[in-house]
Amino acid sequence: MNSKTAAKADIYRLQRAITPEDLELKMMHGGGTIFTFSDRILVAGYYYYPNGRSYYGAIYRFTTGDHTCEGQIELISISEDTFEDNGHAIAWAMAN
Repeated sequence: MNSKTAAKADIYRLQRAITPEDLELKMMHGGGTIFTFSDRILVAGYYYYPNGRSYYGAIYRFTTGDHTCEGQIELISISEDTFEDNGHAIAWAMAN
């Protein structure tokens, strides 16, 4: 993970390593959404910005062969921009 991603992870309070189950619990209480997409977990998270573009995209990947809700995942990328809704955030994650 590069320093820019690490800094954004701190701002958005994203864990660098977590399970999909724990990530989903964290996201659902904060207005976010997660999807499993092959060996990746795509995230649309919410973090208030006064400009109205409060959603960000993030991508995790499985670190082991266990691709269940209990498998370990690690953060690999966070969008540089924020988005107007979670659909655009997920579209960014799918494209990256």
